Amino acid sequence: MALYAIGDLHFSGSPPAKPMDKFGDNWANHREIIADNWRKEVQPEDTVILCGDTSWSLELPDAVEKDFSFISTLPGQKILLKGNHDYWWTSVSKMTTAVENKFLFLHNNFIAVGAWAICGTRGWNLPSLETFTEHDKAMYAREGLRLEHSLSQAAQAGFTKILVALHYPPLYKAEENSIFTDLCQKYQVEKCLYGHVHGKAAQALNMFQGDKNGTDYRLVAADFLDFKLKKIE
Repeated sequence: MALYAIGDLHFSGSPPAKPMDKFGDNWANHREIIADNWRKEVQPEDTVILCGDTSWSLELPDAVEKDFSFISTLPGQKILLKGNHDYWWTSVSKMTTAVENKFLFLHNNFIAVGAWAICGTRGWNLPSLETFTEHDKAMYAREGLRLEHSLSQAAQAGFTKILVALHYPPLYKAEENSIFTDLCQKYQVEKCLYGHVHGKAAQALNMFQGDKNGTDYRLVAADFLDFKLKKIE
């Protein structure tokens, strides 16, 4: 059994209702490229974590018809968390029913995968950003509470191998701290995966990746990974 991750699929059916190649030629036919790479790498017994911004659909039935029905044909167990563009997201019970139990949703919970506890939440803008507002402050605090709830459940269940999946980055620079990095340190998280920041922007920002206080941080946005899944273990 192997564990993989990728974020920011930005699917919108086929042909795409919202073509992504306007953001760069590398996005041309990206859905087919991702699916091809996925099939080559992932086995049925493996697990894939999707770190948000999976579908551009506004409503859940549309997301199921255009995107989840397609993703469900790809091998492996799928774990989804919410991104800032996942407007179709609703209650876990409604989503689970709509996808006929073919996906697991990470929301105020944790998911056991072998020896790993998969924890996480969407995350939010960080106080280090110049555009950080009072609204951001409230959302940032709420997402911190959600992550701690997820982590505390895993710890209480006795898990020592913990992976955190976020959509928003928990930090931009190595010296930066946030409520999310503090929680990773507190709960001795082994790995933290995040998306949201895309290829050229990630390079321009020189996004931090590597070890910080014992946690390995990795950016898994699809275009940053050249539309290949990141193998975690």
